[in-house]
Amino acid sequence: MASLSSAKSTIVRSMFSTLERVAPTLGARLAERLWLTMPRFRGTRRTAGLPLAETFRVRVGDRHVSGRAWGTGPTVYLVHGWGGASTQLDPFVVPLLATGRRVITFDALSHGDSDPGHLGPRRSTIPEMAAALTAVVAEHGPAHAVIAHSLGCTATFFAMRGGLPVRRLVFLAPMTQPSPYTVLFAATLGFDERIRTRMEARVAHRVGRPWSDFDIPNQVSDLATPPPLLLVHDPRDRETRYADSLALQKAWPGAELFRASDLGHWRILRDPTIVDHTVSFITPSAEAINPTRIA
Repeated sequence: MASLSSAKSTIVRSMFSTLERVAPTLGARLAERLWLTMPRFRGTRRTAGLPLAETFRVRVGDRHVSGRAWGTGPTVYLVHGWGGASTQLDPFVVPLLATGRRVITFDALSHGDSDPGHLGPRRSTIPEMAAALTAVVAEHGPAHAVIAHSLGCTATFFAMRGGLPVRRLVFLAPMTQPSPYTVLFAATLGFDERIRTRMEARVAHRVGRPWSDFDIPNQVSDLATPPPLLLVHDPRDRETRYADSLALQKAWPGAELFRASDLGHWRILRDPTIVDHTVSFITPSAEAINPTRIA
């Protein structure tokens, strides 16, 4: 499998290298499709040891989002990232229930048990993910807090800019400035600026929003009163840049940044220390918590 994967990678890079020179518009069309296609989910869709959940389906336009709910009290929403699933945040459920919170998780469109989005299976956009969160909150009540991971953080902020109120906020390994990732994407696939810039234009047209709308640090001022924010990130994360959290901490009034060690992008979701810090931050005892600040 490793040699096959390497061979495919070489073929793709060779194809894009040729398109960069002779047909950048076609290359941009292919690159746009790949950019908006999520990787296949490789994790488990079931977590043992959880209390029996109430399942639900919420309409988002002409599609439906599937989710689960537990408990009573102030509601905490758990938001997965690109290509993820609600079950990835299951380690937070029992600790949150122990604090008297109601917990809501859901799969965004084109993810998990929810319907495919408007672009088809395994394809979606940040606004579509944000619309799912907004619809779930509208159905289940005000967000005492949101705990989001990776691109789910971008979608959460986009929903907040659209008017979704959130009292407390935790971003785990967030992507806060998507545009720089297109450079890495281009390098990985073997194309350069002729395709990359055209791809960016096509994605913006497809989504109906400029890339600047998803640059969170430059949009914080759009929030009337930014809620308390805890950022958690491993500087060695290979999926999202630690610099994204540094930039957001500087832009967000009073934001706290907790530096995770050797947890990467995924283990951060199930590490007991991270879970404890996160749960403490969004409970009444949060003022007693003092995560390490990174200058």
